[in-house]
Amino acid sequence: MTGARTVRVNVSRVDRRQVLAYRVQAQGLHRDTGTARDLAVLDLGVQDTPPGSAVQAMAVRLGSPPPPSVAAGLATTWSVRGAPHVHRDDELLGLSRALWPGSDEDALARLDTSASPVRGAGMPAREALRLVAEQIADIVDEPMPKGEVSTALTPRIPAAMTVDCRQCKAAHIVETLFRSAVLPAGMTFDPGQRTVVFVPVPGWPGIPGETVGADRLIRGYLRLLGPATPDEVAGFLGTKPSELPAPWPQDLAEVEVEGTPAWIPEDAVAALSAPPDPPAVRLLPPSDPFLQARDRELLVPAREHQKALWPILGRPGALLVDGEVAGIWRARKKGRRLDVTVQPFGRLAASARRGVEEEATLLAEARGVTAADVTVE
Repeated sequence: MTGARTVRVNVSRVDRRQVLAYRVQAQGLHRDTGTARDLAVLDLGVQDTPPGSAVQAMAVRLGSPPPPSVAAGLATTWSVRGAPHVHRDDELLGLSRALWPGSDEDALARLDTSASPVRGAGMPAREALRLVAEQIADIVDEPMPKGEVSTALTPRIPAAMTVDCRQCKAAHIVETLFRSAVLPAGMTFDPGQRTVVFVPVPGWPGIPGETVGADRLIRGYLRLLGPATPDEVAGFLGTKPSELPAPWPQDLAEVEVEGTPAWIPEDAVAALSAPPDPPAVRLLPPSDPFLQARDRELLVPAREHQKALWPILGRPGALLVDGEVAGIWRARKKGRRLDVTVQPFGRLAASARRGVEEEATLLAEARGVTAADVTVE
């Protein structure tokens, strides 16, 4: 916390239920907001994994499916941790600058599985990222599918940055490096396509020269998923705590969450002190912003429930009852209906079952079908 002014406040012993109730309110799960662009969770972006989950996450907060992204002033691109996220379209430039690595070590941490190939290319990590972003910007001057961009990119970059693809029998750029360079190059996705089609942002000024505005992302995490520690913020951004920009945002308040020091914006302390009771039931889609918190043990204390909610493959949605993750759910389309299967972690009251049915109907609307059939196992 070097360089940040922190204020120790009276809520020095905050319990987990209080924290969860605060996050429910901060993330708009009470449905007291207006348009899709007004959603607080867009301050960090809404992850769209699997495709369509971001629309469901917004619908859960709006109480109805959001309008098409173009009409709503939203755009999708690879951003935080190289994952697809929905953002406000007029915030993409600032986001690109905020996510630009502050050092080569920072870049290597964010590149994750692409770090070794970049080292093998014999150039500094930020230089490699800049090279790829410049080439993408040069290649894509009109909507272009990801595969075509990758093919055109291969001869323009060092061979060490590519891998052999058995499926198409060609060499492609390593995936995380590719994803990390797309936003700096000024690219979003065509929302009308089922596959990734890059669309240049009009008037994009070019690749960032330095990191600017990272404190906004840090503050956004602390407001939406706080109180939190530097380790948790770094985990969300995909970097090391030592690579977080210094100083941290000013005007933070230090509190204790179950005995652990953590931080939250000072102007959020009142809301943390007395959050309203959470809504009875919400069905959160996979990768929902509420599930992005890096303190998973606080969010879901039982280890077996953590494994059910965050498996290695095929993540389910989460059943939220009174602010607690009380089970998981999966859904599949069947004609014009949505089959929703809920697996509670314990006994589900009759009132909660009725709430599940209402929320499943909302999810069905968000997925473009007329009704939902619910099975509680």
